[in-house]
Amino acid sequence: MYAIARTELDMSPGKLAAQCGHAFVDAYERSPPDRKTLYQSDSHGTKVVLSGTLQDLLEIEHQCNIRNIPCIRIVDSGHVMPPHFTGDPIITALGIGPSYRHEVKFLRSLPLTS
Repeated sequence: MYAIARTELDMSPGKLAAQCGHAFVDAYERSPPDRKTLYQSDSHGTKVVLSGTLQDLLEIEHQCNIRNIPCIRIVDSGHVMPPHFTGDPIITALGIGPSYRHEVKFLRSLPLTS
């Protein structure tokens, strides 16, 4: 499973951890039962956190949708933490998976940081 968080939001470590947690949990909960079973059979599977820009997240979401890989946008709202969090909805992360490693090879070609 992957959580890709936005770098330009300068989230505090706690905020970043929370948004990545949402990405993992929401992606898992909304994935098909067969993918959940596979993930659980691998001793809780692997979790990877990457970071990128909003454009990166949107492109990755598009690529996942094309490839039929489960993914979900994480949108924060209601929190005020200037300058980026004004209480308005804002995309903070993208959750991907569970997925097979070969399905997400396209991530290697993107300018993401781990």
